[in-house]
Amino acid sequence: MKHVLEFDSIQLSFGERRILSDIAVRCETNKITALLGRNGQGKTSLFKIVYGALETNEKSIRFDGTPIAKPCSRPDLLRYLPQFNFAPAFLNLARVFEDFELDFGEFSNRFPEFRSTSRRCVKNLSGGERRFLETYLILKSKSKFVILDEPFTHLMPLQIEKISQLIIEEKANKGIIVTDHMYISILDVADNVYVLTNGKTHLLKNNAELAIFGYIPPVVQL
Repeated sequence: MKHVLEFDSIQLSFGERRILSDIAVRCETNKITALLGRNGQGKTSLFKIVYGALETNEKSIRFDGTPIAKPCSRPDLLRYLPQFNFAPAFLNLARVFEDFELDFGEFSNRFPEFRSTSRRCVKNLSGGERRFLETYLILKSKSKFVILDEPFTHLMPLQIEKISQLIIEEKANKGIIVTDHMYISILDVADNVYVLTNGKTHLLKNNAELAIFGYIPPVVQL
């Protein structure tokens, strides 16, 4: 059964500065939806509003047409990978996987570099290992939708390839919304691409429109 997450009519201002003013994004299960935007355009603020971690008086967030005020209270509907680390540093990996109701054995068999880490505390992982772990936890969680905010941060190229493959696989189980400055890797996996600029979202017809909306420099014809 297909499920739909929609958010629109979102407005956000900091003082006199309007950050978000004309937002309309639609994500379906079994699809990967990318949101691209230059630094300072409000992508993380938008994700926090959708998740329910940032309040604004103007918003409409709907699951299958039903308004949801705080999706953060419904992990069966939506999980969020923030830019900061969220797995408790003092817990070992076995306990973290238990809390997320996931199988550490399945994880370590697929990624043997983690095979001997079940009793290691999260705080003893490298920055890249911790980001990889937390992205895996969110992607594999039992949720209809996930939001990934900069999942490739601190990752090496091989790790980015592994996470990209996992994103492609997991769209069979959920809807995925993702943003990252490694936009080539994002374009490789996305079914739909939005650009956020000047407070507005634009659904791209093709990747050439990235230049039209100012995300990348225009191609100079020689």
